[in-house]
Amino acid sequence: MLLKETALVRLLSLRIPVLLFVGPRVMRLDEEVCEIEIPLGWRTRNHLGSMYFGALCAGADLAGGLHAARLTTVGKFRGVKLVFADVKGEFLKRADGDVLFRCADGARVAAAVRKTHETGERVTLPVGITALVPDKYGEEPVARFTLALSLKRGDGPVRLAEAPPRETRTGGA
Repeated sequence: MLLKETALVRLLSLRIPVLLFVGPRVMRLDEEVCEIEIPLGWRTRNHLGSMYFGALCAGADLAGGLHAARLTTVGKFRGVKLVFADVKGEFLKRADGDVLFRCADGARVAAAVRKTHETGERVTLPVGITALVPDKYGEEPVARFTLALSLKRGDGPVRLAEAPPRETRTGGA
């Protein structure tokens, strides 16, 4: 487990509390690959003894977004905001053990963050995540996800004058 990177995830958990609840651990994070492990336990197990759908999606979300989150929270790309615009999941077998989520799109994500920062244009990039239960199935995937990572440069908060007018209701029903 990478302590510094896992601490970054815990910091992100202040804004996304479900991440703290499922207890993810960063196992690898370099320019190419991000690996996140979520243990199978009472917080993540469904009624059939396998990992709950929501926990699987949280792991895919984290593995697919951590490259961008790391680049946009420190350094010169701080103004870039990220969100997932789409998700596709393929569930191949029961995730009945600790699940390792692997995303190998780090270089593509870094290029997209750089492009968004330089041009100010929104960039949407599909990232692939493979979910594995290495202790039981080795490198055979239990699920595959494709998430559309959408990046946009945030040029500051919306000013009151720029906010859309609010609809107000007066009188009866």
